[in-house]
Amino acid sequence: MGEKQVILDDSFSDNTDLLPTKLEARTWKFSHYFSIWIGSVHNVPSYVTIGGFFALGLSIWQVFFIIMISSIILAGMMALNGHAGGKYGIPFSILLRTSFGRKGAIIPGVLRGIIAAIMWFGLQTYAGSLAVTILIAEFWEPYPTLGADWSFLGLSLANLISLLLFWMINVFFIFAGVDALGKLTKLLSPLVFVVFGGMSIWAINLAGGIIPILNFSEKGVEGNSILIILSCISAILATWVAQILSVSDVTRYSRTNKGQSCGQIVGLLITYLLFAVASITIIVGSEIAFGVPIWNVLEVINRFDSKFAIILSLLTICLTTLSVNIVGNIIPAGYQLASLSPKRLNFKSGAFIGTIIGLLIMPWKLMESPTSIFTFLNMIGGMLSPVIGVMLADYFIIKKREINLQELYFPNSKGRFSNGVNWPALLTTLFAGCISMIGRFIDILEPIYNISWFTGIIVSVVLYLLFIYLSKLLHIGRTDKDLASISKGG
Repeated sequence: MGEKQVILDDSFSDNTDLLPTKLEARTWKFSHYFSIWIGSVHNVPSYVTIGGFFALGLSIWQVFFIIMISSIILAGMMALNGHAGGKYGIPFSILLRTSFGRKGAIIPGVLRGIIAAIMWFGLQTYAGSLAVTILIAEFWEPYPTLGADWSFLGLSLANLISLLLFWMINVFFIFAGVDALGKLTKLLSPLVFVVFGGMSIWAINLAGGIIPILNFSEKGVEGNSILIILSCISAILATWVAQILSVSDVTRYSRTNKGQSCGQIVGLLITYLLFAVASITIIVGSEIAFGVPIWNVLEVINRFDSKFAIILSLLTICLTTLSVNIVGNIIPAGYQLASLSPKRLNFKSGAFIGTIIGLLIMPWKLMESPTSIFTFLNMIGGMLSPVIGVMLADYFIIKKREINLQELYFPNSKGRFSNGVNWPALLTTLFAGCISMIGRFIDILEPIYNISWFTGIIVSVVLYLLFIYLSKLLHIGRTDKDLASISKGG
């Protein structure tokens, strides 16, 4: 893998964060990618999601099947969309330009890297701060009542301190660099296996053994079960849309593409296997023992008898939330803001600005009406799933994994797209996004919305290839360089 040389003008003279990662900086290997997504799998919302599946009447084995099929699809998508990052060492904000054009990449980039990432950062930071409050209270019991009735914009003094403390820990990793992130993920891996494995054993003991759990009375849904199962798989994968899109932000540091692809595939499959066992045993075991299922792992932790187990578990929850925030929100936001103004911002300054905005949106206020905010974020996710289809079709089918880096970085280069916009990509994203989301507003088409992850990607691949064929046929939106290539049979 040779290092790519790129000629630039002064837009990137003081900002090397967006340039292809140099070979000596590509230090991540299998072990890094094995553990990179553990925090994104084992977190509170993930367990609540599985609880929702049982509420639909699904059986244990149906839920297990859904989780494992989702993990296989997810692992494949991560490895595929991470290939360009591993091969060329470029971040997501730059990779987008290969499919959408220099100017066209701004729209999907802002949706994923700024709006979705910063809003999710704020929400995750607030969620992490709640765990911090509980953790501190284990050492100092009066902490939650600190300041009595004093509040700041609706936040108690204890919650404000916890929020700022957790925010500062996030900011630390911005300036500590990618090596610190690698160490965090390696630390998190054994903790997750110990803590969530322990929760699973605890739940099995409560239920009187594994047999009562396996004989749980739910028989599973029938009739339209295939559509329900597809909807559940889509629900799991929809939570990963943003990470799939921006996975090149982390694969750009891989020594080899084999390392990142094998690491992600093996890591996700094993992590999800543990998650499947833990989530099923915890939810079903608690229902057998207490008469009601416990979907929130924080409630599970509160039922532990050992103070050490409670502290270790809460610490692990805080670290998983931190890991999700850094990889899924801070890194994409930092690179996207830097790409919008490379002369003024680099990754660290862009990421820091993003974290400040994440606090200014007052996530604790947004959580007062969670239905509306999550609906908004899910709609953004629905619009982003077609971007995955466009990127994969363009990179693997149209470009056959060959990228001209010079066209991505030279500011006066419009590349192979007229006015720096690949209209087939933008139109595909718009049409496929509307198709996948239409069921949200038209009841008869609701099944399409319920499997919007599949709808968005499949429709976008087909539409993009069709639009590219028509644009070549009609010579629409192509540069003189492209037309010359077409006339020569290129």
